[in-house]
Amino acid sequence: MRRALLIASIAFAGVAGCTTYHPEPIAPDQLARQFEQRSLASEELHAWIVREAGHDVTAWPPSAWNRELLTLAAFYYSPALDLARAQWGTAKAGIDVANAVPNPVLQLPFQFNTPNPGPGAPFTWGPALDIPIETAHKRGYRVDQAGHLSEAARLNLITSAWTVSAQVRDAMLALYAARTRIAFLSTKAEAERQITAMSRHRLAVGQYSRPDVDAAVLADTQVQSDLAAARSAEQDARAQLASTIGVPVTAFDGVTLDLSDFGTAPPEPPAADAQRAAIFHRADLRASLAEYAAAESALQLEVAKQYPDIHLGPGYTYDTGTNKIAFGLAGITLPIFDQNQGGIKQAEAKRKEAAVRTGALQDRILGDLAHARTRYQSSIEALQISDVHLASARRQLDSQAAAFASGDADRLTYTQAKADYQTSETTRLDAEVAVQQAAGALEDAMQLPLTHEAMSHPLNEGTAR
Repeated sequence: MRRALLIASIAFAGVAGCTTYHPEPIAPDQLARQFEQRSLASEELHAWIVREAGHDVTAWPPSAWNRELLTLAAFYYSPALDLARAQWGTAKAGIDVANAVPNPVLQLPFQFNTPNPGPGAPFTWGPALDIPIETAHKRGYRVDQAGHLSEAARLNLITSAWTVSAQVRDAMLALYAARTRIAFLSTKAEAERQITAMSRHRLAVGQYSRPDVDAAVLADTQVQSDLAAARSAEQDARAQLASTIGVPVTAFDGVTLDLSDFGTAPPEPPAADAQRAAIFHRADLRASLAEYAAAESALQLEVAKQYPDIHLGPGYTYDTGTNKIAFGLAGITLPIFDQNQGGIKQAEAKRKEAAVRTGALQDRILGDLAHARTRYQSSIEALQISDVHLASARRQLDSQAAAFASGDADRLTYTQAKADYQTSETTRLDAEVAVQQAAGALEDAMQLPLTHEAMSHPLNEGTAR
C-alpha cells in the first residue's frame, strides 16, 4: 500500500509541475494602431540599428536615410521577417520535441472477485508502470532531423532578409528614377510651354501655320502627361518602400532619402568570385542542403524502426490477500511481417527528391548568374552609347546657346534645342536605370551587394530581434 501511495504521489507531483496556459488574444484594432505608430525616429529602432550596424549613428534620426539604414529599418519592422523568425522558432522547438524521453504509463487496474478465492479482501488491484525504452538510437536520429530542419529554417530567415533587402533596393531605385525623371520632364515641360506660346504668337502674325501650332500643342500635352505619370510613379515607389519596410507612408513625411548611390554603376565582380558567392553563400541553397541532411536522418530513423522498442512493466498487485511484485516486460513489438519496408522506401524516395531539388536549385542559380552577368555587361555597353549620345546633344545645345547669344538663332530654335536635350537626358536615364536593374539581378543571383566589402563579408545573419 505504501508503494502504491508513493507511485501515485510521484505521478501527481509531475502533473502539478506542468506549464500553465496563458492566452494571448489578437485585437485587429490594436494591431492597426501599433502599425500607424511605427516611426523611423523610434529610439528602439535606433538601438537596434546601432547593434546590427556595429557602430553608433550619432545624429538621430539621421539627416538622410541611405540604402543601408533603410534596409536595417526593414529588418526591424518587416512582417515578412517576423514570420520567418516565428517559423525558425517553431523549428527550434521541434528539437525539444524530438529530444523528449517517452513518458511511462501508470496503470491502476481494479477487479472485484465473486466468490472470494483468497483469504483477504475480495478484490485485485495495484499500480503498475509501462516504461518504454527506445532502441537503435531512434531518439538521436529524431534530434538530428529536427536540428537540420531548424538550420534550414534559420537559413530561410536569411533568404527572407535578402528578399526584403532587394525589395528596399528596387523601391529606392524606382524612387530615384521617378524623381530624376520628374526633374528632366519639368524642365522639358517649361520649354514646351514656351514653344507653344511662341508658336501661337507666330501664328497670329502669319509666320506659322496651324499644323505647326498643333504639333507644338501635341508635344506640350505629351510632356505634361509624361510628367503626371512620373509623379504617380514617385508616389507608387514611396508607398512600395514603406510597405517593404513595414511602416505607414506617413513615416516618410519630412524624411530625406539619400539616393545618390544609384547615380553610379557598381563594378562587376570577377566571374570566379561571383560563382563562388552564388554557390557557397546563397542561403536558399544551403537551406536545401540542410533539408537533404534532414531527409538523411529521417531515413536513418526509418531503418532504426526495424528494431523493436522495449517496454518494462514493474508494478505491485494486491490479489485477494496476496502481495505480488512484478519485474517483467510489458511488451516487445516483433517486426516479423513488413520490417518497416514501406517507411524505409518512402524515406529513400524523399531523400532522392531532396537531392534532385538541391541539384535543380544549383543549376538554376548558375543559369541566373550567367544571364545576370550577360545582362549587366550589355546594359553597361548601352549606357556608354547613351553617354556618347548625351555628350553630342550637350554640344548641340551649347552651339545653339552660343548662336542665340550672338543673334544667329532665334529664341524658338534655342528653346526647342533645350527641349530636345531634356529628351536625351531622359533617354540616358532609362539606360542608367537599366544598368541598376541589371546590377540588382546580379546581386540577387549571388545574394550579395556589389561592393568589395560585401564580397568579403556576407549579409549579416543576425537579423533576429
